Amino acid sequence: MTSRRFGSVLFAAYPQDHIPRHVHGFTAHTEVIVDLRQDGSVAIANRRDAVRPGNAKRNDVRSILSAAADHFEEFVALWEKMHA
Repeated sequence: MTSRRFGSVLFAAYPQDHIPRHVHGFTAHTEVIVDLRQDGSVAIANRRDAVRPGNAKRNDVRSILSAAADHFEEFVALWEKMHA
């Protein structure tokens, strides 16, 4: 696993993880699986457990998505390196 912290958000990428390319973003009480889309955008992964807990604070989810978008290129490079 490789991790990066940006402010209050910790991101993790796991080697040999499933596609599509994504990172896991964590705040104190929330985890969001963030897809790194081909068009250069980020989005909550299309899966039931993409946001944990299910009643996570919207502000925490937004913070994770915003930080992922701000560091998109870094995360794509990290994913590509780990899954080459």
